[in-house]
Amino acid sequence: MAKPAILQRLNTPIIQIVLLGIVSLCGPGMFNALSGLGAGGSMSSNITLISSANSALYGCFAIVGFFAGTVTNTIGVKYTLTIGSSGYALYSSAMWVYDRKQVSGFVIAAGAILGCLAALFWSAQGAIMMSYPEEKNKGKFVAIFWALFNFGGILGSVIALGLNLENQAGGVSTGTYTAFVVVMLVGIAASLILASPSNVIRPDGTCVAITKASDWKTELKGVMHVWKEWRMIYLIPAFLASNWFYAYQFRINAVYFDASARALNGTMYWGLQVIGSMLIGLVLDFQGLNRRNRGLLGLVIIFLISMSVWAGGFVFQLTFDNSYNDPIGWKHSRFGGPFALFMLYGFTDSIYQSYLYWLMGAMSNDPTLLARYAGFYKAMQSAGAAISYGIDAADIPLRWECLICWVLVFVSFPLIAIVANNVSATSENTAEPLESELDDRSSSEKAHIEKTHSFDA
Repeated sequence: MAKPAILQRLNTPIIQIVLLGIVSLCGPGMFNALSGLGAGGSMSSNITLISSANSALYGCFAIVGFFAGTVTNTIGVKYTLTIGSSGYALYSSAMWVYDRKQVSGFVIAAGAILGCLAALFWSAQGAIMMSYPEEKNKGKFVAIFWALFNFGGILGSVIALGLNLENQAGGVSTGTYTAFVVVMLVGIAASLILASPSNVIRPDGTCVAITKASDWKTELKGVMHVWKEWRMIYLIPAFLASNWFYAYQFRINAVYFDASARALNGTMYWGLQVIGSMLIGLVLDFQGLNRRNRGLLGLVIIFLISMSVWAGGFVFQLTFDNSYNDPIGWKHSRFGGPFALFMLYGFTDSIYQSYLYWLMGAMSNDPTLLARYAGFYKAMQSAGAAISYGIDAADIPLRWECLICWVLVFVSFPLIAIVANNVSATSENTAEPLESELDDRSSSEKAHIEKTHSFDA
């Protein structure tokens, strides 16, 4: 029986990516806005508590992330997203409780729980975003998702700005946390609207299907198989760097600016993320160049922008240190330069992370494998974030935090370039089978598979 036309339109990849973006807008997008306010929006004197909670969050994220693809491939992307979304509402609720009752233990526990659930969320998200589009549209789909996701940061920052416009205190109002929790609950409900992958039909008529794991043992072997993929190993420094700088950047926002200026900074930080993802998406999908050359061109652009922004950031950091206690507002004469720098931090973050997603998407079209790649990526990313928040909690000189961020981003580029230089013209029929799936095949079949699945130079 033919499906109704309305369902056929809703089950297209572009509509599903938009829905995924809305779910992410309400969950991790709003969480980013909260984090971007500095100290979770609370008083700057609570930086140590928030850094400790974030260390727990990203530590758990890193551990669970390695196995998140197993969960995604076993219970399916839709319900994995629903379960993962709930952690964000819990964390914001903990911040609300802390604002009213100063229960610090709840904040740290909520951070740890969110870390576990967020790992599941991002594994499912990566599987959808990287496998649903046709190859020629992967950059565009990453850009659409990243734009919608970061509209959550914009929305959250606008909410905080509107509720704290005349607030000269260090922390945001209690109503800010209430608004965040409500939006996050909407995101949980929105995740249930997503279609099952087997019902998603691409414009060329092909279907997307995520193979359900036969058992947990097979899936765990698949996780270990990722560790044998040289391209993923080469990208580890980039994965570590991709969220490392958040601790430093959000610390600067908490220390250097008052509540209203922090909210304005957050609005524009996430706004520039939208612009950055759209621009790099156009470069990576430009059909006038082959896929390898698009990847190399995009990487050169990102390198030049990133190094310029971090050089400027280091010069700015030399003008003050950890003892700075005179936060400025958006009307202050010294606001313009630091405000522009903070916006550019958001821009470089979006083009860097969007590129990494595109590069992983260029490795395979297999949703099952991409779920494992996404889990591995987020695990390494979160390990870096856990370390950086631990460093931030130790209150080392901010100039050293800035320099570490800059150096880590810098050293990641040569290895990214090696992977980008080996991007093939297409990933069609290049899904890599598990070793366990090859065990029962003849030597000639194995040789044929290895030849077919080689990564073109």
